[in-house]
Amino acid sequence: MEVLEAIRSRRAVKHFDPNHVITKEERRILLESALQAPTSFNIQHWRVVEVSEEKLREQIYAAAWNQAQVKEASLLFVICADLKAYAKEPARYWQNAPSEVQEMLVPMIEPFYDSNERLQRDEAMRSVGIFAQTLMLAAKGLGYDSCPMIGFDAESVAKCIQLPDDHAIGMMLTVGKALKPAWPKPGQLPLEDIFIENMFS
Repeated sequence: MEVLEAIRSRRAVKHFDPNHVITKEERRILLESALQAPTSFNIQHWRVVEVSEEKLREQIYAAAWNQAQVKEASLLFVICADLKAYAKEPARYWQNAPSEVQEMLVPMIEPFYDSNERLQRDEAMRSVGIFAQTLMLAAKGLGYDSCPMIGFDAESVAKCIQLPDDHAIGMMLTVGKALKPAWPKPGQLPLEDIFIENMFS
């Protein structure tokens, strides 16, 4: 599927075929494609928890107010971010770069984020969003549908997956074979309403 077609046809699907199995190879392609998403300073904050255990899915299903896609989708990902990734061996993010690039960029990383918790979280959530969108488009390209989710009790889900204290959940994302199409788009704003040239007046 062409990229522009995938962008236009991607929708948040709520009902999936619970019997469809996404192969390990397809899952690998999805995740490796999502790894191509950009991050500031190449920090790669993403930490992706795949929930495949039936009992754990049931717990998360309850924490997500019994939304069908949590149980029915072939894949359930909890997309998290390591808020302190900037301080964890930052040299590894640039290990394959020329030495002069490493020497310039690596020392900049920690001072940029340290002591600014809001920036740490903002940056991590930006990274999660770009990662998730890349994964959703990859899924569409493979003929699958997806649903990004924030409708869940984040504290309960964090306990279910034993989320480390220095991590945060950005969203959950389900992927699978759609049983029902998504609703028609409920109200797309016209470009004129969201596009500003140069500055707000």
